[in-house]
Amino acid sequence: MNDVQAGTRGPRAYVTFIGIGLLAGLLSGLFGVGGGTVIVPLLVLLLHFDQRLAAGTSLAAIVPTASIGVISYATTGSVAWVPALILAAGAVVGAQIGTKLLPRISQTALRWGFVGFLVVVIVSLFLVIPSRDAVFELSWLTGVALVAVGIGTGVLAGLIGVGGGVIVVPVLMLAFGTSDLVAKGTSLLMMIPTAISGTVGNLRNRNVDIRAALLIGLSACTTTALGAWLATIVDPTLGNMLFAAYLAVIAIQMAIKAIRGRKRR
Repeated sequence: MNDVQAGTRGPRAYVTFIGIGLLAGLLSGLFGVGGGTVIVPLLVLLLHFDQRLAAGTSLAAIVPTASIGVISYATTGSVAWVPALILAAGAVVGAQIGTKLLPRISQTALRWGFVGFLVVVIVSLFLVIPSRDAVFELSWLTGVALVAVGIGTGVLAGLIGVGGGVIVVPVLMLAFGTSDLVAKGTSLLMMIPTAISGTVGNLRNRNVDIRAALLIGLSACTTTALGAWLATIVDPTLGNMLFAAYLAVIAIQMAIKAIRGRKRR
């Protein structure tokens, strides 16, 4: 057992896993994301997880978290089922590509890639103008576009350990003109098969801490419904701004870690 694995078996680690899960679940329901933007950086920063192990563990934890989120949004009719399945089909393929690339990419490259990913998300959050009245219209053209989006987010899921919600939600609102609530519910449904597919690949490469994933995932399930309820009463623009501010903090922390890793070479 290596030092990181040994450090994830004590009481402090278990409490940290639960805390990460509670926060990830709340943000998952509130923003329609899997929670990877919380799980990955916190596992790396607080418990010194290897970036690959954090990514794989995050994907596994996203499965139960997103499932509860879908149920919560479905009760208010805020899930576009067919578009979600189309996105998922592309994402499953993309996730396999991402997990195959994961072992071949350096730690520093992964960290900078994650920082770049967060920057794109932050910018998109300020560009999105949420609307509760917009309707998603499915056609052959939008169907093909959804497959492409799904493949791209699937690759991202395999590499970074997120379900793709932070990309899918703003894309559905900006490019497809759907409402923010439907975008969030659809995103959560889409990422379930994506996360399962990516987790299978990560298990083969031993990039999943199963115990950590279970604790984080089960803890997240207890707050996801609360987050989904808050999404219906919080002003969409304010919610985007708060989430962008949080992601900016995480991006700065990860950038510092990437710079230090490069200097140690």
